[in-house]
Amino acid sequence: MKLLVIEDDEVIAHILRAGLESSRFSVDVARDGDTGLQMALSGEYALIILDLMLPRRDGISVCRELRTRRQTVPILMLTARDAVDDRVKGLETGADDYLPKPFDFSELLARVRALLRRDKVHRARVIQISDLEIDTTARRVRRGEREISLTPREYTLLEALAANEGRVVTREMIQDRIWQDDESYSNTVNVHVVALRKKIDADHPVKLIHTVHGAGYVLRGPEEGDGK
Repeated sequence: MKLLVIEDDEVIAHILRAGLESSRFSVDVARDGDTGLQMALSGEYALIILDLMLPRRDGISVCRELRTRRQTVPILMLTARDAVDDRVKGLETGADDYLPKPFDFSELLARVRALLRRDKVHRARVIQISDLEIDTTARRVRRGEREISLTPREYTLLEALAANEGRVVTREMIQDRIWQDDESYSNTVNVHVVALRKKIDADHPVKLIHTVHGAGYVLRGPEEGDGK
């Protein structure tokens, strides 16, 4: 997955590139607003990290131009800690989130992943996680080259797990918010998860559906960890 960092500070740009690449992202860096805008308009990027203060064209102008041209790529804007007005202006212009400097890289990475998850659900009729594809319009599921047949309840469960990729979905959430009935019990959830896991993971060395003991279930791609 390719990200674009538009940041003129050499040290910060290096930290961002190194950290994101170690988290298995592909990263391009632009050092000024004009160059960053032209790269962003290529449409190759899943997310843009955009500094507010840039030479040649500032971050607000870059963001505004991208939205004017109907580019819907998620934008995480980097701002000065005390620049409240600039943060508000950035969000009003079309930025999806902001992070004040100085920042902790782990927080930035969490925000990047959250924006990518949100974008995947809202923009794509097909949710893609590793080699799993979920067509949310046709309610069809494929893993690799194989189409998978699911019951309505299994499909609803899978789509909810995918929409919350990397986050734990509790049994209570499945019963109350996903299935929305009073007829399912904890053991019913367990049975459906076991059945779903057999269909999604059984013939694949990389497992996507994981049990978080005492909490619930999580669906995640291999880039987010090798949990059991």
